Amino acid sequence: MNRRQFLKNSAFSMGALGLGGCVFSQTSASTASPSNERPNIVYILADDLGYGDVSCLNKESKIQTAFMDQLAQAGMIFTDAHSSSAVCTPTRYGVLTGRYNWRSRLKKGVLGGHSKHLIEEGRMTVASMLKSSGYDCGCIGKWHLGWDWQMKKDSPKEIDYSRPILNGPTSVGFDTSFCIPASLDMAPYVYAENDAVTALPDRVIDEVNEQEGKIFWRKGPIAPDFKHDEVLPKLTEKAVSYINNRAQQKDNPFFLYFALPAPHTPILPTKEFLGKSKTSIYGDFVLQVDWTVGQVLKALKNNGFEDNTLVIFTSDNGCSNSADFEELETFGHDPSYHFRGHKADIFEGGHRIPYLTRWPGHIKSGSVCDETICLTDLMATAAEIVDYKLPDTAGEDSVSTLPYLLGTATGPLREATVHHAIDGAFSIRQGKWKLALCPDSGGWSDPIPGSEEAKKLPPIQLYDLSKDVAETTNVQAEHPDVVKRLTALLQDYVDRGRSTPGVPQENNGQVSIFPQ
Repeated sequence: MNRRQFLKNSAFSMGALGLGGCVFSQTSASTASPSNERPNIVYILADDLGYGDVSCLNKESKIQTAFMDQLAQAGMIFTDAHSSSAVCTPTRYGVLTGRYNWRSRLKKGVLGGHSKHLIEEGRMTVASMLKSSGYDCGCIGKWHLGWDWQMKKDSPKEIDYSRPILNGPTSVGFDTSFCIPASLDMAPYVYAENDAVTALPDRVIDEVNEQEGKIFWRKGPIAPDFKHDEVLPKLTEKAVSYINNRAQQKDNPFFLYFALPAPHTPILPTKEFLGKSKTSIYGDFVLQVDWTVGQVLKALKNNGFEDNTLVIFTSDNGCSNSADFEELETFGHDPSYHFRGHKADIFEGGHRIPYLTRWPGHIKSGSVCDETICLTDLMATAAEIVDYKLPDTAGEDSVSTLPYLLGTATGPLREATVHHAIDGAFSIRQGKWKLALCPDSGGWSDPIPGSEEAKKLPPIQLYDLSKDVAETTNVQAEHPDVVKRLTALLQDYVDRGRSTPGVPQENNGQVSIFPQ
């Protein structure tokens, strides 16, 4: 039995399952006390960072994430947080709209760098809601939600990068933005500030695929001011500048949505971080992500924002297999901790993610919450903080986590949570039970969808996470009542167009909870 199998089969402490409520440190220096003052909100979204990559979540981590740990020590760790999808575009849709991604037109997979906008026109976002409440809203980093490139007037099939971008961040509530279109391995390789690229592409680069996929990007146009290994430092600089600039406008609170392009491929740590983790270049890149978190925290402190800012740090899904799990295992490190699978999968490793929060005077330092939350919950949480009543047409799958943050919750706030894999497979989690309506991973780990192995398995999976967090034993045959109840609940969520109380809404296109 190798180390990873041993960890998966071993018992684990409170904080790994999410069935035990919230625990507050008795030696906490902070005291939770609600205030009428509206906080700044800084939301840092890493790209493909695994639960096990954060040292405060994984005592056996070989990558010491000092700044993430500092953030956790000053606030609250959520041990049972989930992205709404096991891949990036769908999760980002859920974060900003408070709506499950599969209700949109995107039923599986992700968008590309040239894809049309995904957020529906007129749909409320966290940014538009906060903007209407007096916030300045900044968007920096990886967008990957599509925007509309305009075409050349004399060549309607060719993009005119000199024309303004339509239906990007500034059209959904952000006052300012500085973004890359999609993942760092997706063309076009340009920066877009507000509604225009900062430099026109002047050449096309060839596909690069080195070191077993760690250094990888696709063929496509690239601008002269774009260098892959400089993107994370550049975006970090922009985030810090945004915070510095807001110090001149302290009368208005701000919302900074900072979506990192790392540690997603291409895995390109700068020379300052090469070898620093004493693992692989993936570990080094994670430490550079940690440094970025530290730069943001430092900027908040230097500008006097530390005490009145809610900081949230999380990831859009689990770690990608491009990180090379086998290589990392030789160093004794597992990015998925003791969870099964990784990015793209319906298994826990695909969507259980790090989630750290800090809000001095409100969130007690050193606290841990084991209740289930979802990244769609930002909308309702921010709305409750600013005392904004959401209409029925917004945040259909968003539940406020503010009672957890303030320590006033007396039990679970979510009725159930829906998970989604890259191939469109569904899962629903309620308490200790997790039902997956597919026989396979729904993603990239074994059993791969459509494989001979998958064809021999039962068509559905049920796991008791209180006994089997590694999802090793399918107990669907022993609990038909649970299968029936959770299937009906998921179908109800689909039919009503929402999973929260309110007037039923329409999904964008037909949704089937079973594989097509």
